[in-house]
Amino acid sequence: MASMATRFTNTPSPFHSIQRTSYTHLGAPVKVSISTSKSKKTHLRLRVSAGLIEPDGGKLVELLVEEPLRGLKKKEALSLPRIELSSIDIQWVHVLSEGWASPLTGFMRESEFLQTLHFNSLRLPDGSVANMSVPIVLAIDDAQKHSIGDSTSVALFDSKNNPIAVLKNIEIYKHPKEERIARTWGTTAPGLPYVDQAITNAGNWLIGGDLEVIEPIKYHDGLDRFRQSPAELREEFTRRNADAVFAFQLRNPVHNGHALLMTDTRRRLLEMGYKNPILLLHPLGGYTKADDVPLSWRMKQHEKVLEDGVLDPETTVVSIFPSPMHYAGPTEVQWHAKARINAGANFYIVGRDPAGMGHPTEKRDLYDADHGKKVLSMAPGLERLNILPFRVAAYDKTQGKMAFFDPSRAQDFLFISGTKMRTLAKNKENPPEGFMCPGGWKVLVEYYDSLVPASSGRLPEPEAVLA
Repeated sequence: MASMATRFTNTPSPFHSIQRTSYTHLGAPVKVSISTSKSKKTHLRLRVSAGLIEPDGGKLVELLVEEPLRGLKKKEALSLPRIELSSIDIQWVHVLSEGWASPLTGFMRESEFLQTLHFNSLRLPDGSVANMSVPIVLAIDDAQKHSIGDSTSVALFDSKNNPIAVLKNIEIYKHPKEERIARTWGTTAPGLPYVDQAITNAGNWLIGGDLEVIEPIKYHDGLDRFRQSPAELREEFTRRNADAVFAFQLRNPVHNGHALLMTDTRRRLLEMGYKNPILLLHPLGGYTKADDVPLSWRMKQHEKVLEDGVLDPETTVVSIFPSPMHYAGPTEVQWHAKARINAGANFYIVGRDPAGMGHPTEKRDLYDADHGKKVLSMAPGLERLNILPFRVAAYDKTQGKMAFFDPSRAQDFLFISGTKMRTLAKNKENPPEGFMCPGGWKVLVEYYDSLVPASSGRLPEPEAVLA
């Protein structure tokens, strides 16, 4: 199951117009047409070449200590003031250590934090801009700040007292929680999952510095083999002779609407002149809210999708993205896109309400469903990435399968929301044939069946898990 891909279909293109010139990597630009309907065409300027897109800043910033030096680094950690990391903190160490956040060299210092909050980007020494839309910071409390004293370095430990990393050349500054929340989420309403989990009760100070990670982060959950770093993914894409990489992030089970989108995207890239576009199917593996399907079950479901022939391993790589989930809509989707540049992706697929959620206190979506794709097309530092928005897929009752929604015959389509899907699975009912492959649906039913009702007869809330 280390890799998957798409089959070909003759569906209309799902791409919408984006208002900018898009470039990917080296090579002469060619003009291509992307059909958005039978009567409209959008012209994009794309660079078609055999090389992978460069990481932000020109190189991957990997922060792992070289193996021969790890023993000495552990001894150094034992001599320094200590900070105990939460599970989410460790996920961010994982993200930083592998270069997903390149060109960051560790947890943000204040200048990087402020640029991220106010500009969604970082100004690099050469004057260029790298996108960075979510703060990657480490919070400490008053007692920890006092214990650090005048030390210029601290050691980071996990909850089992294992040394994880050393943070050097540190800077401690105030943690403006309200401003951070307001600027990242666009609201300070109570009930934001990541805020409740990682910010509200966090310390009133932030500590930044240069990170030296002692050993690769492992979770020992049977899924570590799928956690490929950006460098490993780039090696895999090169081995497959990829001349384009298109990334698709998801935190839900794969249904046939997703498969339709991925299939059609690859077909369109072939029409543009690419010879071997490779799909990076990249489920999010860090913190997710309690009612999301846990990663282990999602990976089982993806495996069945492969076994049932919905996806082809020859042209898809499945790997786990280690980042925690913010549910911060248009702000967070920039982070998701930027991180995939560092993994070698030069195309990023974006759909309706990416990284969105329902408003925590009102009966409405927190974000406009179209703002994510619009923001990506204008975001500073993402000019090299081709953004591929797509139309909504729904169940076409006349064809008995998922298809791109045609508003001229809206009555023929059935929208199966995530809530509806979960309700069907909990009740062990089948969705319409053609919505999801049978093996994948069976896994989903088994997951909800595993949530044994409490004595009250209600399903217990599953806990957020570490990747």
